[in-house]
Amino acid sequence: MADLADTIFGALKGAGPNGAPLYLKLKRSIEEAVRRGVLLPGDALPSERDIAAKADISRVTVRKAVQDLVRDGLLVQRHGSGTFVARAVERVEQSLSLLTSFTEDMARRGKTLRSEWLDRGIYAPSPEEMMVLGLSPQESVARVSRLRIADGTPLAIERAALPAMALPDPTAVGSSLYAALEKTGSRPVRAIQRISAANLGAADARLLDLPTGTAGLHIERISYLASGKVVEFTRSIYRGDTYDFVAELRLGDSAGTRSEP
Repeated sequence: MADLADTIFGALKGAGPNGAPLYLKLKRSIEEAVRRGVLLPGDALPSERDIAAKADISRVTVRKAVQDLVRDGLLVQRHGSGTFVARAVERVEQSLSLLTSFTEDMARRGKTLRSEWLDRGIYAPSPEEMMVLGLSPQESVARVSRLRIADGTPLAIERAALPAMALPDPTAVGSSLYAALEKTGSRPVRAIQRISAANLGAADARLLDLPTGTAGLHIERISYLASGKVVEFTRSIYRGDTYDFVAELRLGDSAGTRSEP
C-alpha cells in the first residue's frame, strides 16, 4: 500500500501554495491514477495518513479531496472498511408502459439476480395499508421486503404490502413476487406508478452501498386485479445512477378542442 501511495501521490510532495489548491491537485492525481489504471475499480485507497505523508499535505486536505471524489461517484466509502474506487455500474433502461416484475426485467437482460430478504411475514395492517389495500382492522397484511442485487450490484430496495388472502405464505416467495401471486390467482393486470426524486437515508444508502444523501428514485406502485381490487402496494428505492425510465408518448386527438375557422 505504501508503494502505491508513493506511485500516485509522490509527485505532489512539496507542492507550493501557488496555482490550484492542494486538494484539487490531489483530486486530479487520484482521477489520473484511475484513468491510467494504476487504481482499478474495487481497489482500496491508501489511508489518509499514508496519502498525507507521501504527498506532504495535511489530512484535512486529503479528506476534502476524497469527499469531493465520493460526491462525484469516483470513490465509495464503506464504514469500517475504507475508501475504494467505485465499480462502473451499467445503466438499466426500464419501460414505463409494461407491468413486469424486477425478476423478469433482469432475466431479459441476461443478468444474474439474487435477493437479500429484509422482511417476510404476516402483520396487522397499518392505517395507510388499510386505506390503500381496502382492508379492515381485522384483516392481515403480508409484507415482503428485500434488497435486489443484479450481477453483484445492489440496485433496489423493494418493500411490498399485500392482502394476506392474496399471499397467505410470504415465505413461499422465491425470486419473483409476481410468480408467487400467479400461483394464487392474484397476479395484477395493471398498476399506477409514481416516481419521484429522493436522497438516500443512512439505512437505505448502506444497503445500496452508496453514501448517505446520494440521489435515488422513490417509486410507489399500486397494482390492481382484473376486478379492480388493489392487490399490491409497493414502495421501492432505486439507485439513481443505474436506472433510466422510458415512456412512449403519442400525439393526442385534438379534434375535440380544435377551434372552428
